Amino acid sequence: MGVDVPESADTRFGGGAGRPASRVGLAAALGSTGALVAASVLGMALAFAEKTPCRAGAWNSYAGQFQRACYTDIYPLYYGEGLSAGKVPYTGHPVEYPVLIGGAMQAAAWLVRNVSEAIRGREFFDVTVALLAVCAVAGVLATARAAGPGRGAQALMVALSPALILSAFVNWDLIALAFTALGIAAWAGRRGVWAGVLLGLGVATKFYPLVVFGPLLLLCLRAGRMREFARTLAAAAIAWAVVDLPVLIVAPSGWARFYVFSKDRGADWGSVWYVFEHFNVPVLGNPQLSALNKLSAVFFAVACAAIAVLALAAPRRPRLPQLCFLVLAAFLVTNKVWSPQYVVWLVPLAVLARPRLWPYLLWQLAEVAYFFGIWGYLIFVYSAGGYQVTGYQGISSGWYFAVLTARFLTVGLLAAYVVRDIIDPERDVVRALGTDDPAGGVLDHAEDRFRLRFNPGGRGLSIDRTGVSRSGSASAS
Repeated sequence: MGVDVPESADTRFGGGAGRPASRVGLAAALGSTGALVAASVLGMALAFAEKTPCRAGAWNSYAGQFQRACYTDIYPLYYGEGLSAGKVPYTGHPVEYPVLIGGAMQAAAWLVRNVSEAIRGREFFDVTVALLAVCAVAGVLATARAAGPGRGAQALMVALSPALILSAFVNWDLIALAFTALGIAAWAGRRGVWAGVLLGLGVATKFYPLVVFGPLLLLCLRAGRMREFARTLAAAAIAWAVVDLPVLIVAPSGWARFYVFSKDRGADWGSVWYVFEHFNVPVLGNPQLSALNKLSAVFFAVACAAIAVLALAAPRRPRLPQLCFLVLAAFLVTNKVWSPQYVVWLVPLAVLARPRLWPYLLWQLAEVAYFFGIWGYLIFVYSAGGYQVTGYQGISSGWYFAVLTARFLTVGLLAAYVVRDIIDPERDVVRALGTDDPAGGVLDHAEDRFRLRFNPGGRGLSIDRTGVSRSGSASAS
């Protein structure tokens, strides 16, 4: 299977020797800023069009918004979070999101404050969409930067991702995507402090950008770059504190709502725990919240431990996006909640971790199926609850769990391919062209200073602190 997008003509290690000039020119054209902006705008226009039925009134019908698959959190939360009544997030009403999303809510509400009350909710949605579209463009351009010179065309897989387009305006996740992608791009450009600031702001928007710091720690430990990691982590902590502490001081209970809400949530639709509870799986299907929180935390910890061993013992130091994708995939699989819009988190990392069309396309198809499947299932549950539903009656539990399983399997397949590429770096399409880690910044072509080794004869792991071979070579020490 070949690379899904044209790559650079890098000739080191024979990576681009003999490549037709026309293909190189096409890669440059597709990866240009203009082409990526145009593709991003097209994707966001399609995302907005997908929400047209709701803007026409379907979101005022519980079943109707699901029948037309145009559901969004943005419109109902304008009313549910008290914004329509003039309440300020956190100080006037507790908000279930981190503070930068609350800030985005307040900014959009302020901009539509003089609009007729009859259409103010719709205008709040439109203003929010404009902000999210800008974030999408920034995220795509940052992904292109992190992909490395001559590989910007890979970001088209983000801009035109069918799953991302469908889920773009379900919630405010594109803001976090932009901060995360910009943070990784800054790290790739060896601007560690800026990377920390951007990632810290990402954590102040959604918690998922935290997944970047674990891989950074492991890779910097292996490369002996802990000073750079410390600077980035400190910058992130300061950036997060600058935006969070004022809200914490002024409205501690409102600020804490997000953390309390996350802790008190049960197994939600889309999660593996919802499957276990539905089928009454012994132990794993325990509906008690305390047991669920412990099980989720333990399984995620085990997955992270396995990823850590892989990162430190692999024959060649993994690329940063590879580990970030694995940690985020592990978090989603073990988490209590896996909402449809969380696909927005995974898309850029999946593209950077493994820029091949297959099985990326298979995963995208599964996510699209799940996107329509969850709305159909909610209609079915609503109707089964005794409510009258006219028209499309949704899908039964069997079909819902089928599309949910397909999503689990395709994410697992992607993760398996990434693990294979880490264990056998010659299969990694990025490194096949002679590069090391374009998104790695100071890690790119850095020497290994610390590595775990598997010892023959059943003696387990040992630590090697003296290796000096370059991770950019065919094999590590």
